[in-house]
Amino acid sequence: MSNIELLEKTLPAAPLKLIAMESCRELGQKVNDYIVSFRENTINEVSESSLYVNYKSNNYLVDCCCPRFGTGEAKGLLKETIRGTDLFIMTDVCNHNLTYTVNGHLNHMSPDDHFQDLKRIISAATGKAKRINVIMPFLYESRQHKRTKRESLDCALALEELNAMGVSNIVTFDAHDPRVQNAIPLSGFDSFNPPYQFMKALFRAVPDLIPDKDHLMIISPDEGAMHRAVYFSNILGVDMGMFYKRRDYSTIINGKNPIVAHEFLGDDVAGKDVIIVDDMIASGGSMLDVAKQLKERKAGRVFVCTTFGLFTEGFEKFDEYYEKGYINKVITTNLTYLPAELYKKPYFVKADMSKFLALIIDSLNHDITIGAVMNPTDKIHALLEKYARGEAGEFLSVYIRNIGILQAADGSYYNNHYLDFTKKNLEL
Repeated sequence: MSNIELLEKTLPAAPLKLIAMESCRELGQKVNDYIVSFRENTINEVSESSLYVNYKSNNYLVDCCCPRFGTGEAKGLLKETIRGTDLFIMTDVCNHNLTYTVNGHLNHMSPDDHFQDLKRIISAATGKAKRINVIMPFLYESRQHKRTKRESLDCALALEELNAMGVSNIVTFDAHDPRVQNAIPLSGFDSFNPPYQFMKALFRAVPDLIPDKDHLMIISPDEGAMHRAVYFSNILGVDMGMFYKRRDYSTIINGKNPIVAHEFLGDDVAGKDVIIVDDMIASGGSMLDVAKQLKERKAGRVFVCTTFGLFTEGFEKFDEYYEKGYINKVITTNLTYLPAELYKKPYFVKADMSKFLALIIDSLNHDITIGAVMNPTDKIHALLEKYARGEAGEFLSVYIRNIGILQAADGSYYNNHYLDFTKKNLEL
């Protein structure tokens, strides 16, 4: 049974409500619009239940804010009732574009500030919402997931804190080390990955890409990203290679041991396009060095796929490497804040995650299996088949025009006369 059929036959755990913190208002609005579209085009066989009151709505977003005092202190404020609801709170702890004033001085919000605001909203909702779920795409303090010498365990501590406040489920993406969930073994914790969204965005941006062993290779920039590269190489049926980092452990620069050199393990990349996959671009120095070394080994085009494009040191180096031909495309998701400047870069490709997030939230609200969401293999295989037939990119839009379905700018589908087709395209 498909997930769409399960949604039609299953009661929600409670009426759905969605909070998009100020850090991710735009993404939250897109997620809300998709959920509205899903439920408009779903026929519920058990809709007589009281749990289906307001099931179909034009808006699931809750009006809330975290106003601040002159000292920089703040409070969480819900401007409408959330009593008895299944509450999903979305936050982007990496949004550095938001500011507040402390004693007349302007401060940019840090991950610590965003996490504190999240806790304030949870505190305002505790005891009122039937269930509280947190959607935190970039897991707070996920890079500090293990202890070396006399160090803090910040990520584990944060998860324990959310658990103690009554959070039932935590949803994140591409956790730096998913084993950190061991800190809360009795609570829900899901870490999703976006390989399908990467491939979809890449095929649209690079229509002449040939995904076979003779023309393409997958590269892991370090040993930590191996599992991502292995998955991509297996599902595409291509070879892979790996760089490993030699670090100077006697020195600490900007909180980490500097990389002395990248050593390559793998087959010859000469003449082949390569896809580098990793969880994040922070400063980007390591990723760019890998791209340069691949080009020095006579690789063809270099495509970078990363879940979180943080670009902590700006775009100057990326611009330089693009102009020199070291990189061709950088594909990253909109799960974290992306500066407007980035959208103007010729190498940037966005992998939109809003529909994916909406599917996750809708499934969790109904307490149905999300196995199909967590395993995108079948969807990637279907995408490859379309691509092989020359149907990638414009295939769907052409088909839509032919049968007369109306498609909104955000990709949502409207027209109940073509419900069967719509449902097929909403399959998880």
